[in-house]
Formats: sequence, C-alpha cells, structure tokens
Amino acid sequence: MIQKIGIIDYGNAGNIFNIKKALEATSLGMKISILHSAKDLKKVDKIILPGVGTYRDVMSEISAWLKDIKEGVLKKPTLGICLGMQILSEKGYEYGETVGLSAVGGEVLKMPVKGRIPHIGWSTVETIKPSKIMKGIAAQEQFYFMHSYELVNYTDVVALSTYNDHKFVAVVEKGNVFGVQFHPEKSREAGLKILKNFINL
Repeated sequence: MIQKIGIIDYGNAGNIFNIKKALEATSLGMKISILHSAKDLKKVDKIILPGVGTYRDVMSEISAWLKDIKEGVLKKPTLGICLGMQILSEKGYEYGETVGLSAVGGEVLKMPVKGRIPHIGWSTVETIKPSKIMKGIAAQEQFYFMHSYELVNYTDVVALSTYNDHKFVAVVEKGNVFGVQFHPEKSREAGLKILKNFINL
C-alpha cells in the first residue's frame, strides 16, 4: 500500500512546496498531498506541519478545523517543522498569548540572546537521547535554522542546539509526535535523512 503523507496548508506557510520537493527527493515512494480542510486530513497516514509565519497567525488560519487537526496529531505520526514544531506546544507568546495544539509540553518564547535575531544559518544539533527521528544522524550534525522564538520544554527534548551562547531545544519527540526547530528541507543530506526517518516510522 502506498503511504499517504499530508502537508497542512495554513495560508502563509511558504515552505510547503520546498518540503514536498524534499520528500520527493527521498525516493521512498509515497503520495504527498497539500491539506486544506478536515476532509483532506482524514485521507492521509501521516501529517507534516510546515514552518513559516507567526504562531498567532497560524493558529488563526487553522481555527476552523483545529479540533480535527488535534485529533489527527494524537492518532497519526506527525512532524512539526520550525514554526510547525512550535505550535505543537501548549501556548506561544508571539504577538500576544495564543493557545497551541498541546501535543507536547511547554511554551514558545522569544529567544533571550544577545546579538541579532532571527537566528538564521547553520548550527550544530547535539542529540542528547535516543530518538526515532534522529536515527542515523551524527551526534553533532549541522542543520539550517531560521527563527526568533524557541520552544521551552523540559520533558520531550531529544536534541539541543546553541546560538550566541544560548542553548535551545532543537528536536522534540513524544509518542507519535515529532518536532524539529530547523528546516530539514534546507539541510541537505542530513535533512533528507530526518524526512526519511519520518517516512519510515
């Protein structure tokens, strides 16, 4: 049976097609769909939450089918990318307090760093405990980041990174839910490996 993977479209998530292209580059054979409604969500086996935009705007965009997305995330393997990882949290504070999907613990706050934000570019990701999504990834691999906010979580962390001497959560995993703060679709072979791991779950 061909695996069906759905990428949720919430308006301004500009990396949707880059993610689709990266998934296709894995050569693992699957049907990839862009999801626009709860009806579309029911047709896929796995869910990807893409990551461009703001926490508040994304939660507003998906408000009409929020209940269905929450149910889908609880039942199906789900990968949140960048902002997609952040909205898996309980709440975020980008442009005001906004309730998230509560699929993992914690909240999203502006990075408390000295120097320029957003954090844009390549940074080393350090795996701190075994993880399905990080299987086969070097203990200190580099990935491409682009974010001003971070997920503050102490219970579901599997990898960390550092920017301007500030250590932050890079990867979370809780049951069938996975989140990466970086952009695997922009992270060359290591990024493709992350996507392959998700596909192969």
